[in-house]
Amino acid sequence: MKVLSIQSAVAYGHVGNSAAVFPLQRIGVEVMPVYTVNFSNHTGYGAWGGPMISPDDVRAVIAGVEDRGAFPQIDVVLSGYQGGEGIADVILDTVARVKAANPDAVYACDPVMGNAKSGCFVAPAIPILLRERVVPAADIITPNQFELGFLTETDPTDLDSTLASVDAARAMGPRTVLVTSVERPERPDGTIEMLAADDTGAWIVRTPHIPMKANGSGDVTAALFTAHYRSTGSAAEALARTTSSVFDLLTRTHESGERELQLVESQEAYAHPRMQFTVEQVR
Repeated sequence: MKVLSIQSAVAYGHVGNSAAVFPLQRIGVEVMPVYTVNFSNHTGYGAWGGPMISPDDVRAVIAGVEDRGAFPQIDVVLSGYQGGEGIADVILDTVARVKAANPDAVYACDPVMGNAKSGCFVAPAIPILLRERVVPAADIITPNQFELGFLTETDPTDLDSTLASVDAARAMGPRTVLVTSVERPERPDGTIEMLAADDTGAWIVRTPHIPMKANGSGDVTAALFTAHYRSTGSAAEALARTTSSVFDLLTRTHESGERELQLVESQEAYAHPRMQFTVEQVR
């Protein structure tokens, strides 16, 4: 499998491509990372160095990849946090070009815009851009529950309303939806869930909630789910593998006491997931 991943990069820590690339490589995926920013660290620290890469420069890098004849071999275009409005045009153009070269290719979009605790933390134009132009062009999306609600202009809370929001998202264009950080009121205390749905059904998985903020964990989740789904064709299998790997990554990170993901130290969790959680079909 070959993935063209258009995301941010940092020198210190693991977010964006700096979170997604290594886990994909560890499960045998060839990744072509294209950077949208090249920062010293993620912006959650409040201070960082390095440039945001202009859309024209991002486009030039992708054009160089195309000139090498790589587009017919690309199975997945993956995108995450979009720092500026212009990157969307580059991504959408790239998706169209890749799909023209390989009609079996898919576009997986992690529509990063915020979370229930912090609200939206991207530029004001980005959520509207994602809802109106980017998500409708995607085959797979991986929003958290907050982002799912914004995209569909609904209020997913319990299982039924979350499934209804997923249906609304799928009606926008994507056939496959992974919802992360599902916090429905009927779940047991101290747990958190993820839900995946496609044309064949919907599945949910529950894990203990690890009390920490883990920048980059969503990027790992989106990357692994997309790769596993692409290789197996099963949303349930992809959900089980991804949940196992990410839970063990977060557990190791929490136990380390470090702020940044223990990405390299957790590599066996990607290559050989323990499959320790039961995936339940809910539709």
